[in-house]
Amino acid sequence: MPYTRKGRTLPLVFNTRDEVLHKRLKTPIANLYSLSNILTFEIYVDQTLEVLFAQLDHRFSSSQQVFNLGDWLQYFAFDAMGTMSFSRRYGFLEKGRDDKGLIKAIWAFMKAAAPMTQMPWLDLVLYKNPVVTLLKPTASQPIMEIVSSRIEERQKELNSSNNTDKGTRYKDFLARFMCIRAKKDTIPIWAVTAWSFPNVIAGSDTTAVAMKTLWYNLLMHPTNMHSLRGELTQAQQQSKLTLPFPSWNEITHLPYLDACINEALRIHPPIRLSFERIVPAGGMTIGGYFFPEGTVVGMNPWVINRDRAIFGIDADIWRPERWLEDPVRTRTMENTLLSFGTGRRICLGRNIALLELKKLTAALVLNFDMEIVTPEKFQAQNFLFFKQEGLYVTIKRHSNNI
Repeated sequence: MPYTRKGRTLPLVFNTRDEVLHKRLKTPIANLYSLSNILTFEIYVDQTLEVLFAQLDHRFSSSQQVFNLGDWLQYFAFDAMGTMSFSRRYGFLEKGRDDKGLIKAIWAFMKAAAPMTQMPWLDLVLYKNPVVTLLKPTASQPIMEIVSSRIEERQKELNSSNNTDKGTRYKDFLARFMCIRAKKDTIPIWAVTAWSFPNVIAGSDTTAVAMKTLWYNLLMHPTNMHSLRGELTQAQQQSKLTLPFPSWNEITHLPYLDACINEALRIHPPIRLSFERIVPAGGMTIGGYFFPEGTVVGMNPWVINRDRAIFGIDADIWRPERWLEDPVRTRTMENTLLSFGTGRRICLGRNIALLELKKLTAALVLNFDMEIVTPEKFQAQNFLFFKQEGLYVTIKRHSNNI
């Protein structure tokens, strides 16, 4: 758990093990992450796409300069989520860099947290030790500073004597979090911070991982790129797409786009550590084996997503067509895919990730041509999040959209 500014640990929906507390935190906000509500944020994604496209045109499209597409996909994911959360981008896209060190801080947090998930006792020694916290900042502190400052700024604005709309101008996550908290005195005051923190730390990095996976494989497999562009172009020619940024309703049921996104999520899930659960009182039999109560069991998304009995004997390779071959098998694969977790602990941000993935992918494919450069430099590391670096490309405007 991260620390607040006051040095207290902050329980989150994602990581609290107390089921009563988990329900208390999740229930008030769960509906905010429903697809119908997430679509009210689509305008924010379009605004962020406008900034991304302007930067790609200005910096790289005409010059054919080699650049790291992975960085820009990550900047887009962060700025889109920043706008949805706080009505303000972090400014990564305009500046072309992470001058606040936020992405670096999140990766440092993940590298620190990963061993602790496997050795909780070590967390008590190295990070939850009051002596240690007095001597050095925790890994989560830079992230918490961003969250706390956004909340404090909004609260000051609401309390300002010059404020006549009392926050009704805002429709972002923070405004909705604060409204929920204001209506229910039983919700602790720190809940707004607990709800906002994951939007910063997890709402962007995981989506960026999926974007990098998708674009690496599309660029490495031109046949797949051709098929995807063909599907989108056909829809465009039938006047079913809004340009330059197709809407969610126009692309949500395009089968090949869905297949490519599902395959990206399958082949490279953003989290590669096991999702752990504790066997309840009385024990439990799983797969013919009995596990006594208190046993920690887990399922690893990387392993489950490559189960050959479900995904085919070629489960270790990229092949989007597997999602189009048999409707019955497709439903089984969709129900098995563990990239977002499952059950009560399924990722709240799933619909946000899919909204960004579909809109970004469709818009880029329709408007730009890219070629991968030095693909051997595309590397990955696993520290709780399984992230990649080194997706170098050249880019130019697609000939039909000059």
